[in-house]
Amino acid sequence: MEDFFEIDFLDVESKKSGDAISLRYSLNEITRIHVTDGGFQDTGDVVIKHINEYYDSPLFIDAVVVTHPDGDHAGGLRKLFDAYAIGELWMLRPWLYADELIDRFSRFTSVDNLIKRLKEIYPNLVALEELAEEHGVNIFEPFQGSAIGDFYVMAPTKSRYLDLIVESEKTPEATKDEEQSLAEAAGLLIKKAIAFIRAAWGQETFPEEDTSSENNMSVIQYANLCKKNILLTGDAGRSALEEAADYAPYVGLTLPGIDRIQVPHHGSRHNVSTEILDRWLGPRLNEQPDGNTSIFTAIVSAAKADKDHPRKSVVRAFIHRGGKVITTEDGGKRTAHNAPKREGWTAAEPLPYPEYEEK
Repeated sequence: MEDFFEIDFLDVESKKSGDAISLRYSLNEITRIHVTDGGFQDTGDVVIKHINEYYDSPLFIDAVVVTHPDGDHAGGLRKLFDAYAIGELWMLRPWLYADELIDRFSRFTSVDNLIKRLKEIYPNLVALEELAEEHGVNIFEPFQGSAIGDFYVMAPTKSRYLDLIVESEKTPEATKDEEQSLAEAAGLLIKKAIAFIRAAWGQETFPEEDTSSENNMSVIQYANLCKKNILLTGDAGRSALEEAADYAPYVGLTLPGIDRIQVPHHGSRHNVSTEILDRWLGPRLNEQPDGNTSIFTAIVSAAKADKDHPRKSVVRAFIHRGGKVITTEDGGKRTAHNAPKREGWTAAEPLPYPEYEEK
């Protein structure tokens, strides 16, 4: 059997975008199935249907990876436990480190109370832990340097992860996403209208602030499959991507040099910057390439109903470096090499270059 890979960014259709990625690859006649995130709870059925239809109805999944605790990433993975035998579950559980963290929390003097609070904050992880224990699935820690099949974990390191847990305690009663959702539901939060300005080729404008601590907990994965460099980012922000870039030489990766990349956090402006994109993908091109030329492929998981993602400034920035940017807004997308043909699947139409960007 010839080596191949296929990576599917599945359609997570809701008012908010989510991530559900399934992938299958075969190297040296060894085939593995690997799932990274599963969208919202209802998305689990979509993941299962897709795997059964296109991965030959397997009974076993080698690895399931939770990039971070958000419900639009972790929720849908629960249903996989009843559908398949799972080899490994990879996720970070903050309560395991309560004894190392206790001295950094002024309001907690008891490790047990801190464990209880951390479990209350991250219910999606608790649910997956309970399912893994029920089904006899071993849970592993995806810290930098871990190998998940042929993928390497590039970030986070344990020390930075512990720092992020402490930082996220700034909102102890709910995660930032939960707070915003509650405020929107109660009509307490009025979104500002987005203003756009016309921008010349190569112009890039990003906010000063990095994304949230919770997003920066995201597990970043890298693999070289069939001589293609692949980077899965979850909702990682700038600090996480910097840490991963610093680690690249240790896995034999020379930057810039990515062939397939997941655009972080559905194309949010707070997750990337000119400097970090230069580091991973190379400098901006002097002029816009023609529509048939691309250096790499960038995939955005973005729901059609989510009007906030992807941001035009982010799409522009990836195209500035020669990227072909495709999105799941009109359905799931596959990026592949030597993979089995699929009836009815055609080449995805890349996003056009936006002439405007957000102020």
